[in-house]
Amino acid sequence: MAVPAVAIDDADPDDTSFTFTAGELRSLRDEMQRFLLGYRFGMQEIETKISILREEFLQTHDYNPIEHVSSRLKSTDSLLEKVQRKGVDADLPSIRENITDIAGVRITCSFVADVYRLFDLLSEQDDIRVLNVKDYIAEPKSNGYKSLHAILEVPVFLSTGRIEVPVEVQFRTIAMDFWASLEHKIYYKYDRQVPGALLDSLKDAADTAAELDTRMERLHREIRGATPTPATGVIRL
Repeated sequence: MAVPAVAIDDADPDDTSFTFTAGELRSLRDEMQRFLLGYRFGMQEIETKISILREEFLQTHDYNPIEHVSSRLKSTDSLLEKVQRKGVDADLPSIRENITDIAGVRITCSFVADVYRLFDLLSEQDDIRVLNVKDYIAEPKSNGYKSLHAILEVPVFLSTGRIEVPVEVQFRTIAMDFWASLEHKIYYKYDRQVPGALLDSLKDAADTAAELDTRMERLHREIRGATPTPATGVIRL
């Protein structure tokens, strides 16, 4: 199904945009809603997996590495705006192939080691396929942004059969999440035209947040007596 630009029936006759009747617009809306429904279910599958891990940690390990979980699904308007900005063909198969962040889940962890541990626990489940990973913790963005981004494909079973749904999962520490929230508010306030001095302050704050993560994790290891595994350096609690 193509998703062309929409024009009102009484628009300028010289306009080359497609026009639709009320019935066609309803059909287009219904098709997009069905398309997005699969992503909603995929997002919920990831949330369920995280909820199970969280409950297990609380019940059996006396430690919970998951501080907070949030999720979001792109609206139709937001999705179509991104399709246009990226130059993606306006049909559902092309959108499915090229836009991988329609559904998103963010997991906020206590420490950096927890980030990698949660990623491993999710990605090693046999019904999940890792499509892409961007480790902005190991290699932060130039402005100081840190997070682990992964596109995880999860199966969803509908009445019409099985579909594979990509979900963007972001893993952050509390400090990374606090910094990213502040950065988002600043970029929104200045309509992305942020003064250089403020950008420098943001970068300094990111460095301070990273130092805090390191110090707090060191204290945590001392308290719990955890040691890093020789192979990966990831803390096993």
